[in-house]
Amino acid sequence: MRSADATTLFRVALIAVVAYLILQRFNPIIIIVLIAAAMALDGVDGYFAVKEIAGSKISFMAYLKGALGNKAAAASVKAYKLKVSKKSKFGARMDVAGDRAVEYMLWIIYTYVNVVPLFVLFIIVIRHSFVDAVMASRGTSSKMKTRFAQIVYSSSLFRGGINVVKFLAFSYLALAYIWSYPMWIAYLLTGILVAYIMLRGAAEIYEAYS
Repeated sequence: MRSADATTLFRVALIAVVAYLILQRFNPIIIIVLIAAAMALDGVDGYFAVKEIAGSKISFMAYLKGALGNKAAAASVKAYKLKVSKKSKFGARMDVAGDRAVEYMLWIIYTYVNVVPLFVLFIIVIRHSFVDAVMASRGTSSKMKTRFAQIVYSSSLFRGGINVVKFLAFSYLALAYIWSYPMWIAYLLTGILVAYIMLRGAAEIYEAYS
């Protein structure tokens, strides 16, 4: 099994543990640390996929610099990612599947414990189902060509932004459920995250039909 795929599966298993701990009202600090670890692994599996193509030509620090917006490193990483998407289409879809599994488990568990409204879960599932179908029909989302999609979907600013919002929202929801933190903040963060997800979905659909 490819290291990237094994990392993706481990990330999914880690979030399954998080879901169980939430149900048990475990210490939310531990839960937040595990969520952070799972989100960090999303970058690690990407590095392993690129490393398989690049070999010793790229280090983890160079990959990280590219992810954080360094222009020279980003150009190199993007070139390798395009090679990855051509060589291993299964790996690209596996990564998307892992992302969806992680996100769905968190949305479902928070809906189950009544800190996220059911209609939010419906929005997320419908959005991902249709957008993923559209994007799968054209291959991979790593080759954005339209300016709108490049800014909203592919840019380091927006990619980093949604990861920060996801971490804050999913972490705070644990605090709201277990330690009874104010729910209005939970609803605010959830609303921002859903808006972010919908905006990126619009960018993907725009890209696919342009």
